[in-house]
Amino acid sequence: MAPIPSLKLNDGNSIPLLGFGTGTAQSKRRQEKPGFNQDLVDILEIAIKQGIRHIDGAEGYANEEEIGVAIKESGIPREELFITTKVRDIRTLPGAIDVSLEKLQLEYVDLYLIHSPYGAKELSELQTAWLAMESIQKSGKAKSIGVSNHLQPHIEAILEVATIVPAVNQIEFHPYLQRGNNLVPWLKEHGIEVTSYNGLTPLRKGLGGPLDGPLKEIAKKYGVSENAVLIQWQIHQGIVPITTSSKPERLAEYLQGVELKLEPEEVEEITRVGLTHHFRASQLTRFEPDDRS
Repeated sequence: MAPIPSLKLNDGNSIPLLGFGTGTAQSKRRQEKPGFNQDLVDILEIAIKQGIRHIDGAEGYANEEEIGVAIKESGIPREELFITTKVRDIRTLPGAIDVSLEKLQLEYVDLYLIHSPYGAKELSELQTAWLAMESIQKSGKAKSIGVSNHLQPHIEAILEVATIVPAVNQIEFHPYLQRGNNLVPWLKEHGIEVTSYNGLTPLRKGLGGPLDGPLKEIAKKYGVSENAVLIQWQIHQGIVPITTSSKPERLAEYLQGVELKLEPEEVEEITRVGLTHHFRASQLTRFEPDDRS
């Protein structure tokens, strides 16, 4: 397989168009068996061997140590990998990056994100945190900085004080949650790229929705999996899907999605049908049932 293409960020760096997410598998496994997760190391090494170079972790996932071991054991040069981690408690900035780097056994990460805006009691706390993030980027400990789970008002507050515009906002995004109030177009207009999580929700928690039939038909037409179709639907819109699996064959399906070319009318059909059904897979307590923001 050819190398995974990249998307240029507003700071001149580039992010691979497919990422391997480590949060869901790690949190589930931690509940079952606390301690070092060798299974995560093993699947990360398989993902890297299959051609994935973008690994998405977080302090809050408690998996930075495993990611570090997988990187070291992969034998892939550091500069060929794109490593993301996230800070959980903004009050620990800027020092939190040093703790993460030690666990990752790295001198820098490619992308460092504020995991959630909801740890700030006031928007002013978020602004202070962002200025600390800027200092981290200037120190060279993070090549790019950004946010996760931020809505427009959160980012507007950041932009009031920012000298560096966030490079990325990582959000839940899929056909059943395309984010109301034009959040994604607004982010793009401000030079902020979008990475997605839960992007395969119509085939997971959202199974049984109106896209079941169309996704199956499109996948059959191209001889690929429905996973691949949803991956490409996101990439077609300039969104970087972050997804995961413990099964090597699923990883191969995700990689199919990078190379798949959908017709514009097929992308539009998925978008149109998806908008008829609202389903949020995460953070359910933060939003009203019909809140699409």
